[in-house]
Amino acid sequence: MTAEAMKFLAIAITMLAVMPSAIGEGLVVSHAVDGIARNPDVYSKLRTTMILGCSLVETTAIYALLIAILLIFVAK
Repeated sequence: MTAEAMKFLAIAITMLAVMPSAIGEGLVVSHAVDGIARNPDVYSKLRTTMILGCSLVETTAIYALLIAILLIFVAK
């Protein structure tokens, strides 16, 4: 396997980290909406917690994207 092929394989493996991140973010939003539907009085508290949870989950995808971009442009 050539070095170029290894680089693209590493990028593909790195981008696999995006899938669990998307699933996790979907679960966070799904459970928050379910909680709001059960108890509408806690809307503001659940919304704040949901936004915080989504931002924490999304950092995994952002880090994976950053590593993939570094591999594309910096790796030799």
